[in-house]
Amino acid sequence: MDRLTADQRSAVMARVRGKNTKPEMIVRRTAHKMGFRFRLHRPDLPGKPDIVFPRLSKIIFVNGCFWHAHQCKHGRRIPTVNRGYWIQKRRRNATRDRLVERKLSHLGWKVLTLWECEIAEESYLIQKLKNFLSPQLS
Repeated sequence: MDRLTADQRSAVMARVRGKNTKPEMIVRRTAHKMGFRFRLHRPDLPGKPDIVFPRLSKIIFVNGCFWHAHQCKHGRRIPTVNRGYWIQKRRRNATRDRLVERKLSHLGWKVLTLWECEIAEESYLIQKLKNFLSPQLS
């Protein structure tokens, strides 16, 4: 049984953002400080990628662990209320993510998915971005 009324639940869910999330902003600021320039949420590409580096033909998705069913402690947590819905919803998200990545790969893009839990450690994030965005690794 949900503790919130339908209107309260609707208000909570309406505040969940798909773009410009805190994890995404951290990745963008870090990449920018490292000297990389990028485009955001390109609607002409499959999945409207979070961060696009056109000159490098590379894309970064910044995924929330819960929403995309990451295998960390946050991603494995499934709400007890309406459990069946959430299992299916997260499964659809993960399936869609794999399909989008395949489409982008066929179009010649290299894709990196960063998880919300990974970006907490700044040195790890910087190393991951360096490894992915370095032109000699293309």
